[in-house]
Amino acid sequence: MDSGFKMTRRSIWQVSAPAVNVLRGVALGSVVGCLCGLASAAFLAALEWVTDFRTDNTLIVFALPLAGLGIGLVYGRLGKDIAPGTNLILETANDPARPAIPLRMAPMVLVGTVLTHLFGGSAGREGTAVQMGASLADGVARTFHLQGRLRSELLVAGMAGGFGSVFGTPVAGLVFGLEVIVIGRLSYAAILPAAFAALVGDMVTHATGMAHVPYPTVAKLGLTPLVLAKWVLFGLVMAAVVVVFIRLTAGLKATLTRFIPALPLRMASGGLLVVLMWQLAQTDDYLGLGIPTLVRAFSDPDLASNAFALKLIFTAVTLSAGFLGGEVTPLFFIGAALGNVFGRWLGLPLDLAAGVGMAAAFATASNTPIALSIMAVELLGSAVLPHVVIVSVVAFIVSGNHSIFHAHRLAQPKHGHQRFDEPIPLAQLAKRDGSQPS
Repeated sequence: MDSGFKMTRRSIWQVSAPAVNVLRGVALGSVVGCLCGLASAAFLAALEWVTDFRTDNTLIVFALPLAGLGIGLVYGRLGKDIAPGTNLILETANDPARPAIPLRMAPMVLVGTVLTHLFGGSAGREGTAVQMGASLADGVARTFHLQGRLRSELLVAGMAGGFGSVFGTPVAGLVFGLEVIVIGRLSYAAILPAAFAALVGDMVTHATGMAHVPYPTVAKLGLTPLVLAKWVLFGLVMAAVVVVFIRLTAGLKATLTRFIPALPLRMASGGLLVVLMWQLAQTDDYLGLGIPTLVRAFSDPDLASNAFALKLIFTAVTLSAGFLGGEVTPLFFIGAALGNVFGRWLGLPLDLAAGVGMAAAFATASNTPIALSIMAVELLGSAVLPHVVIVSVVAFIVSGNHSIFHAHRLAQPKHGHQRFDEPIPLAQLAKRDGSQPS
């Protein structure tokens, strides 16, 4: 009788009955969401404090090389197994037999990113939020002895919860988690825990009192053949700019690693280069997240036409040297500033062009056009449709097999109707067609 009625903790969570699946997905997704929401709230509060401190004490930027040296020493000793960052999450979600993601990833990436921003490195926050969420989710999976498919689903939930809670966009967070695992295939199996992780994570972050960046609600613009043609042109240019960013970042990283193999020295050298560029630019606009300039792109017709290019270079140098953070907010900046330029050149409303560019830049770089189109609606209002979809999809297709995540896998080519038997890593495709992996 004992064997018939007693269930181990493991067997409870491995049962496949439909009702149990729903309850399990809701429960585990909610737990992951709570952890993601609290982590994002702490992260956002720390980012706000260090950004304000750096703004009031800009001389601290001169210490960025020393900060890089210190972060590099710690990561060189304790962070080798978590150094791949988001790529490690993608690889593990696609192959859940891989070793557990170390729980220390969450605090280490949080502290490393906060220090990067304190001293002026040009980086984002999405990478940190996604990595924290996934490492916490994998900790939950270990607690309940979840393996295989269930572990993969919880990793997707962690990515969704981290992304949705740090930006205040839970629906986009859900779709991002489903869309980013494999290019060209949505991971519907994880939709229930991912949905609750994203929604609960966002609620928890808001419950702590943390406020997200307020973006303007864009004005409605009717879609005409001329407007459509302008958006297609913008999509082509956006694809080119994003590919330049991806290739420049990858190329700089390879070059720096080749000539300066020691991570602490590499980060110190990259920090020194950022300081030199900061002095040459004679502005703080391209340090840190760059939110003030990003928001200005929605309304300032006098924004420097090369602002997108300078932010691109600052970010490529920062990330290629090994500093921590993410690409989302810098790509938001790059896309919005580029949209500002195109809005002026093509006679498009400035706020709409900046908003479309903001979302399309990261949609292209991460190969997630659906998630970022939804994110644009959550941040800017429904008037951004269908314009953001046009630019995001065009740029997504034209950018080819490029991605900021080298561990990305492709389920089917972006052109034609061929399907692969199994998703193919982009690095493998690059070797097959003779190009360089991004």
